[in-house]
Amino acid sequence: MYPNLYYAFKDLFGVDWGYLRLINSFGFFVAISFICAATTLSLELKRKERLGLLFPEEKMVIVGKPASFASILSNFILGFLLGFKFIGLFISSSPLAQNPQDFIFSYEGSWPAGLICGILIAGLHFWEKNRHKLPQPEERKFRLWPHDRVGDLTIYAAIFGFLGAKIFNSFETWDDFVRNPVASLFSFSGLTFYGGLICAALAIWYYAKKHKIGFWYLNDAAAPGLMLAYGVGRIGCQVSGDGDWGIINSAYRAASTGKVSLAEPGEYAIKVTENAGFYASQFGSLNNVPHLSVKAPSFLPDWMFAYSYPHNVINEGISLAGCQGNYCHHLPIPVFPTPLYEMIIGILLFCFLWSVRKKITVPGKLFGLYLLVNGIERFFIEKIRVNSKYDILGFHPTQAEIISFLLIITGALLLIFLKPKAPSSATELNTEPGPEQSS
Repeated sequence: MYPNLYYAFKDLFGVDWGYLRLINSFGFFVAISFICAATTLSLELKRKERLGLLFPEEKMVIVGKPASFASILSNFILGFLLGFKFIGLFISSSPLAQNPQDFIFSYEGSWPAGLICGILIAGLHFWEKNRHKLPQPEERKFRLWPHDRVGDLTIYAAIFGFLGAKIFNSFETWDDFVRNPVASLFSFSGLTFYGGLICAALAIWYYAKKHKIGFWYLNDAAAPGLMLAYGVGRIGCQVSGDGDWGIINSAYRAASTGKVSLAEPGEYAIKVTENAGFYASQFGSLNNVPHLSVKAPSFLPDWMFAYSYPHNVINEGISLAGCQGNYCHHLPIPVFPTPLYEMIIGILLFCFLWSVRKKITVPGKLFGLYLLVNGIERFFIEKIRVNSKYDILGFHPTQAEIISFLLIITGALLLIFLKPKAPSSATELNTEPGPEQSS
């Protein structure tokens, strides 16, 4: 496992670049997933604009104004924080610098770097604004197409997606949240995808309505990218070992080094008993430990079916032999690497959605198909994942099973009930048929 890029580069290339500790491997792949989603969204929005389905919004902007005191101050504060924390992390000798998350949320930092960066960024802002200053500021009209707003849409999705993922994760790990709410909300681990999807969708709906972007066209344009982002994001879960893994595969055992091999008959029960404290704290009782026994086919490696997540980022499990410092734990008994499965399925589903996007011409139906396949994938993967369960009328679903079931129903309803719009005027009857007019 590679909790951050420092460990990855040290293992793969033999270099010891301490500043790479700043870049968490999970966060790195989440950033890549947003880039993938933004790129595919932009391509699809441009395509729909060429088809005459989406239109620009005219906006009046005052140009030629000098830099205001408020804008200079805000740029100084931004620059100061970047220098104080991020540059401070690279040059600090504090023990907290070994753990970037602890450093960022501490009072540690570099005052000289903060002041220099603050003055530099504020000065650049002042210079840039005055370079375009006019004797008399004037109002000009600009046309903004939907694809011009992809940057804003991505920021909205990132902010509200992260908030939703943390909030929904707090519901899943309620005991941990009650014990330490601040640490639970501000930690970089523990994110629930569907919480992020729901909150980001609400934010995007508001943004689309505000800027008069066709909501269903926007959803269709985003659907393939959302699936791709899900698959790429799961790479980060697998690489970092963030706790998003499956139930125990009792056909295998893990050595003290984390290496996985086939278990002997009866060895699973012995291992559970030896690590009774760990499993009792996880599942409340040794009788409630979920597990399956599945051996990998001869043509596939064992780690695709059983993995102990050595050096996982949340330090879950027992100590690794010969390891010192942070990230020195592995799971006592290997588990199914469900992030790996979701990564593969997510990327394959993206290819499927991308291949059919031009064939589905009724607005909203491609998004309905995305909800359907995404919900089916997650519903079934939950059968071998570790998650908190609810007690509802004798059923014991997980939060993700409930939400994925609702997504399946919603997607199916959209596919069934969304119909092509009939032309509303003689003018439209004489035009070339677009997606809303074709079946």
